[in-house]
Amino acid sequence: MKNIADQHLNLPAYTPVMVLPGASLFPHSLLPLYIFEPRYRAMLAWSLEQQRMFCVALMKPGLTEAQTPNDFHHIVGLGLVRACVARGDGTSHLMLQGLARVRLTGFLQDTPFRLAEMRELRSQPPEPHEAELLSAKLLGVCAQLRENGLQVPEALDKQLAQIEDAAVLGDVIAHTFLREAGHRQDVLEELRVGERLRLLIRHLTAEML
Repeated sequence: MKNIADQHLNLPAYTPVMVLPGASLFPHSLLPLYIFEPRYRAMLAWSLEQQRMFCVALMKPGLTEAQTPNDFHHIVGLGLVRACVARGDGTSHLMLQGLARVRLTGFLQDTPFRLAEMRELRSQPPEPHEAELLSAKLLGVCAQLRENGLQVPEALDKQLAQIEDAAVLGDVIAHTFLREAGHRQDVLEELRVGERLRLLIRHLTAEML
């Protein structure tokens, strides 16, 4: 996956929004999706004709369908459609690459799909010494998860060892290892990277118990 950590992102002013139960999109991560609902087929067609981007928003707990904007979180992940395979029945398989954290600031339409105005949320980096200590501790928690029986692809192990940016490391680990949707949203919303890594460590440790 192409590293976008140091690139300037020319983000659109508005984008479609896909609301899902239990799913989050982190920067620097890849999310496979199966598009089958009519509104999301229309959303995908629009996205592919425009800038190939849309947001993934987490539905709030206890709901099976988002009826209003109050039914889902407004700090979300913006993604780029890296690959899309259309099927003969009108459905599609695609791979979405996380680009940025954004806040949805207003809605331009609800049908046939949601279209929202947005603002990019920039992360606040920690001091180098703090980043190094927290990254080492986070990798130690991942090692514990493997010792507890979690199967981790060898390629991912190598990838984690090569990541030098604490923010990127946190996002990749959160995407890969966090199971609970609420924990994932907590980490997605924290903009201070040092606090984000501490939060991620606490959530991963709690999920091991």
